[in-house]
Amino acid sequence: MVIIRIAKKITISLGAVISFNFCYAESIILQSTTSTKNSGFYDYVLPMIKEDTGITVNVVAVGTGQAIKNAQRCDGDVLLVHSKAAEEKFVSDGYGVKRFDLMFNDFVIVGPSDDPANITGSTDVSAALNSIASQQTPFASRGDNSGTHKAERELWKISGIDTSNSTGIWYLETGSGMGATLNIAVGKAAYVLSDRATWIKFANKQDFKIHVQGDKRLFNQYGITLINPIKCPNVKSKAGQKFVRWLLSDKGQSSIESYTVGGNQLFFPNAQ
Repeated sequence: MVIIRIAKKITISLGAVISFNFCYAESIILQSTTSTKNSGFYDYVLPMIKEDTGITVNVVAVGTGQAIKNAQRCDGDVLLVHSKAAEEKFVSDGYGVKRFDLMFNDFVIVGPSDDPANITGSTDVSAALNSIASQQTPFASRGDNSGTHKAERELWKISGIDTSNSTGIWYLETGSGMGATLNIAVGKAAYVLSDRATWIKFANKQDFKIHVQGDKRLFNQYGITLINPIKCPNVKSKAGQKFVRWLLSDKGQSSIESYTVGGNQLFFPNAQ
């Protein structure tokens, strides 16, 4: 009888501990980009964060523009995207607490290996875009107000090219994420601007390759921002801040640096 009672007490105690831990398990919603998701970065880093902090991170991977809209609707706790001007406006409008630089990589122009626009090896993105436009070779645009789309539109602008009259002719807007747009580009033998991480991870390259890289205007900065609990009272600010601090910490930055695919580093940490 004594043994049975002790066993019952142990069972009850263990059940209480399990129940306590379950009730107090932390989870947050991260509004983020398709590029960080498609690159496999979250599959790599989130288990480490869970082990160190106990926080489960649920990622909503959409274009940067949509991620910011979602965050403005208070759907989420942390924002991790790549359009610095839009992120800074998000903070100045009161929706974010503070934005931090987190990591960077770059954009590249990829396309079919026969290179109909003759841009292979160029480090001048404006010259490359002018060649594509003048020859009206197909170009696939995400067309989704994502960070990549915003960067692409700015590159056309600074190159002095208006694509508005070419939509549906040689300029093809997909309205899709990076992976889907790359697939469409491959199917239509079209050039496309991609973040390097998604391109490296992309499995359906076929005869496509990088044609343009190395121009400083192709720099691609990622930032991280805690959504403001004053604007959005349901924000899990303590757990969100813990997540942000982990990524900005020495361990977080080292983890970003160590993530590779096929021997290629995908992101470069630069938190201050």
